[in-house]
Amino acid sequence: MTTLSRLTALILAALLALTACSGSATSGPKSLRMTVWTANEAHLKLLNEIAAEYKASHPDITEIKFDSIPADGYTTTLTTQIAGGNAPDLAWILEESAPDFVASGALAPLKGKIEKADELVPSAVRLWEKDGELYAYPFSTSPFGLFVNTSLIKNVPARWTWDQAIAAAASSKGLVLPDFKYQNWAVLSAIWRGWDANAWSDDGRSCGFSSQEMKDAMSFVHKAIFTDKAIPGPGTTVDFFAGNAAMAISQISRAGALKDAKFTWTLMPLPSGPKGDYAVIGQAGVGVLKRSKNAEAAADFLGFFTNEANSAKLAQFFPSVRSSLLNAETLAKSNPLIRPEQLQSVVVDGISKGVVKPSHQGQEELNQTIRAALDPLWKPGANVSAVLDDVCTKIKPLLERK
Repeated sequence: MTTLSRLTALILAALLALTACSGSATSGPKSLRMTVWTANEAHLKLLNEIAAEYKASHPDITEIKFDSIPADGYTTTLTTQIAGGNAPDLAWILEESAPDFVASGALAPLKGKIEKADELVPSAVRLWEKDGELYAYPFSTSPFGLFVNTSLIKNVPARWTWDQAIAAAASSKGLVLPDFKYQNWAVLSAIWRGWDANAWSDDGRSCGFSSQEMKDAMSFVHKAIFTDKAIPGPGTTVDFFAGNAAMAISQISRAGALKDAKFTWTLMPLPSGPKGDYAVIGQAGVGVLKRSKNAEAAADFLGFFTNEANSAKLAQFFPSVRSSLLNAETLAKSNPLIRPEQLQSVVVDGISKGVVKPSHQGQEELNQTIRAALDPLWKPGANVSAVLDDVCTKIKPLLERK
């Protein structure tokens, strides 16, 4: 069995194990554990403050622990815990893993526990729903935007086209994608969606990498890297937030790194592509593991954790999907470094019309297969069309087994 097959088997076995039996409720004092991938002190401080407030009114809950797991390999670690009988009570879940967790039946239904569930933006919760039930709450829904160093680039328009943005980046210190690093291919959807390209069809069964839209988009990216020198090439690290690049594609959570910036900057929507304006969203949900012995208590805490008041607190780091909080005025209170008009155009408008990054059942294996198949693309003179056709050849069996 290959490494990829073993990894997929581990994930599927872990999730299926959770569906075999639900945990039996325990009486008396309860300790809850939530896995998260953040180790950010400000994030953890807020999480613990919310937990302390909940415990104050729930004396049967003796502890709420936030178990920080490194983001790199988070899902594998989580599913290993599950398979080993050490499942957490609650877990953060990446958008790319949502189809596996939701489809497997590993998560407890939540809709009845969510305060004012009818105000959640429908397009933003779709990934976490099945048959009208909500199985994880998307606590972080953050569109990608374009950060621009205005000390380096003057006369920035309200919105660039991609041709204009790459030309400006090439004449200055370039454009970086901090989360890409020639590994996390799905981040490139922040570019290719402007060509109306998709990794796969809506039903997940047909590969989209060999489409003309994707070939045009990836040809544009390849040229921007190797001909225009507008995007740093493989093995090159450039930090926009230290003032070393002209632009960066990232989410508003990164704005905190600009608190003491020695340069001026602005935030704007992603450039328009040949198919017009668009938005791409990164998302994370939090769910209750059905097999938890404290599933009922965990679901109750999740309801508190995501209520309107706490969603407003969390919004300083994680944009909310609550329509009552999804406005520039509310977001500005939690994001003082970003102007209200920027929050409106990037976050509010982005969430209302954006598409979530690619996700699919069996995403772990798909990720590694696509990453390896794209490796030949990241060199000068690569045959873009042939590489993308090969991606489809490699992932076709994985898509069809859905």
